[in-house]
Amino acid sequence: MHESAPLQSFPSGGMAVVIGAGGGIGAALVQALEATGGLEAVVGLSRHTKPALDLLDEDSICTCAQQVQARQLPVRLVLDATGFLHNDIWSPEKSWQQLDPAHMAHSFAVNAIGPALLMKHFLPLLPRDGKSVFATLSAKVGSIGDNRLGGWYSYRAAKAALNQLVHTAAIELKRRHPQAMCIAMHPGTVDTGLSTPFAKTGLEVRTPAAAAERLLAVINALQAEHSGGFINHDGTELPW
Repeated sequence: MHESAPLQSFPSGGMAVVIGAGGGIGAALVQALEATGGLEAVVGLSRHTKPALDLLDEDSICTCAQQVQARQLPVRLVLDATGFLHNDIWSPEKSWQQLDPAHMAHSFAVNAIGPALLMKHFLPLLPRDGKSVFATLSAKVGSIGDNRLGGWYSYRAAKAALNQLVHTAAIELKRRHPQAMCIAMHPGTVDTGLSTPFAKTGLEVRTPAAAAERLLAVINALQAEHSGGFINHDGTELPW
């Protein structure tokens, strides 16, 4: 599925929206999209843009979606590059003894509920004709079938929930927008503040720029039948 030419499969004249544009991968996606020139406009949204988009505030999501719609360009690509793994208070759990309801609730709020609200407000903006894609960054550790190490309870469970939300939304999307896609993507291990502290020796770690280019190449190669899928950064499908 992997191709090198960026976004040639999309109709010309549309818009790309990157949510989480203040993060490492999000900022790299904005830069890569602007560099390709494949779409007429690229909009980056984050908690620090105007208008601001906060995944924990549905009103802000709604406002940003309305602002995007007001630009009157076909929304061909929406990329959700948000996510939460750790902060100064919480880190991935090594044992069930470390389970904390506040940690779990925050992980689900950012990694599952927030992206679900993005789908609620941005999926209706996708055109009815021609290729369009809503892609959210999931994680391979959210795969139940691939879980052989345990641990990371909150993050694994929230990303697994995200995958189910994507799959469910894709079914509804197909009824209204047959050529539109809703997918979950694993970007691999990227040199950002989210994953770097947990990168294992010998694991391939990509720069945000390299990860962004790889993701866009995979998105360019997607076909309508891939909608609802869980796609790896190399274009292969991951087990649920």
